[in-house]
Amino acid sequence: MITPQAIDPAHPFPFVSNLSLNLLIKLRYPDKNRTSMARVKVPVGQGGKRFIHVPTEDENTQFITLEDLLISNLDLLFPNMIVEKVDLFRVTRNAVTEKNEEKAEDLLELIEDELRERRFAPIVRLEYASGIDPIHKGMLAAELNLNEDKDTFEVQGLIAKRDLLELHSLNRPDLKDPPHTPLDHEHLHGEDNIFHAIRRSGPFLIQLPYESFKSSVERFLKDASQDPKVLGIKMTLYRTSADSKIIDYLIDASHNGKQVTVVVEVKARFDESANIRWANHLEEAGIHVTYGIVGLKTHAKLIHVIRQDYDGLRRYAHIGTGNYHSGTARLYSDFGILTAEPEIGEDLTELFNYLTTGYTPNRHYQKILPAPKQMKPALLSYIEREIEQAKAGKKAAICLKTNALEDVDIANKLYQASQAGCRVQLIVRDSCRIIAGVEGLSENISVISIVGRFLEHARVYYFYNQGQENYFIGSADLMHRNLESRVEVLIPICAPHIRHKLNYFLTTQLNDPSAWHMQPDGSYKRRKNPKHHPSAQQQFIDQANIRYKEASRLRHRKMRSLS
Repeated sequence: MITPQAIDPAHPFPFVSNLSLNLLIKLRYPDKNRTSMARVKVPVGQGGKRFIHVPTEDENTQFITLEDLLISNLDLLFPNMIVEKVDLFRVTRNAVTEKNEEKAEDLLELIEDELRERRFAPIVRLEYASGIDPIHKGMLAAELNLNEDKDTFEVQGLIAKRDLLELHSLNRPDLKDPPHTPLDHEHLHGEDNIFHAIRRSGPFLIQLPYESFKSSVERFLKDASQDPKVLGIKMTLYRTSADSKIIDYLIDASHNGKQVTVVVEVKARFDESANIRWANHLEEAGIHVTYGIVGLKTHAKLIHVIRQDYDGLRRYAHIGTGNYHSGTARLYSDFGILTAEPEIGEDLTELFNYLTTGYTPNRHYQKILPAPKQMKPALLSYIEREIEQAKAGKKAAICLKTNALEDVDIANKLYQASQAGCRVQLIVRDSCRIIAGVEGLSENISVISIVGRFLEHARVYYFYNQGQENYFIGSADLMHRNLESRVEVLIPICAPHIRHKLNYFLTTQLNDPSAWHMQPDGSYKRRKNPKHHPSAQQQFIDQANIRYKEASRLRHRKMRSLS
């Protein structure tokens, strides 16, 4: 698997693939002073492991990296040569190779061309291990057409730390979190018909991964595919997994005579090939597949079911913050709503008509806030309303939970809110343009980031509104691309029991004893937790167990009374 390559006039600098690990080796013959260079690609991936187990006489488990193994045995690759220096590096190629969709005759063909070009896309970054020879760094930057000062980065420790996931497969339960099994939603467990349950007791808030994706979202689609009263299913598909039942249920629905429409986002970054395969698979089953709106990515998470109920046609829906992906549903913290609210159903009918035609005139929505037209102006207006209340000396408060806050207009409006005296609490897992706690600018803004066993992925937006509180959940982060270049959806939460759950969720996260708190210089410090109180995520696990046990107890009591 190892192919050493010389670098000399007869062997020009080799092609370096994206994110591959590479050794740059300085060599010379024993009896000569002239040196030469060679490159060796570390064969990680495609079945090759990064970490090599080293047996020991004691019970310790020890590993070395594959690159260290190679470096220690270079005499086998270069016999009778003296190895003077070895440096480790990797490059990142530009993943953005998007072409003009408006001029494309066939969108799938355009995406496939982009995928082929991505392998040879321009290099935008060089990473190198600490201690590199400065001459080697300069040579690499020159050969790769990079600016040595701006485009090269030293990495302390391990390059490509994601490979550490290999070690997670070790059978060492003492080094892992206790196993977590998502539970059935308390109002869906034991219900024979999910549509009857939604109509009778809904809407339901599904909190992943504390509650089961399989017994809620997948079941919703499964039951829709089999229910003889269901006439049609419409769905957006941004990412899914090979082991998910989503595709199977959609195909079953088509075979069972339902009208099925799926909006597949073939431009979902790094999932383009998989989504093209899914799209072709769905079309072969007779499903109407469209690819969204030219120039926009469809990032909204929607399932829309039309059912002939006893009292006429009724629309049922799932609107979520996460992908329809069974793998990430066990690892990501997300929300979803199962509802039969008529206004939501009518709005989704309007939205799907837009997604499948691209025609925009006179689109009117009663409740949902879709991007790129309505969402950002609405959010700015909600922040402005809190600003006006604060200026009037009244209570004003904003709490926003998002993956990233990058949009300039939103950031500036939040700074204005702070200066007006409005309390702004931000829960931002990733990049945040706001700097909290700066006197005269953002002293009323706090920013925390939660990093735990589950990836924080939910979006929840709260505005005090003079006590008539507004809650929203949805698919959109507070980023320019989400608000202005994608089809996204926020849904208002009106049901008191769900608003109560969201209030508990935000309060628990804001008080998470293990959260990272932003300092006025933009750095983060982890909160001290001397009593080792459970993290917010652990509290959500505990609460899901309590709800499930209480629902089971009430169900058993009801069954005994009926018997």
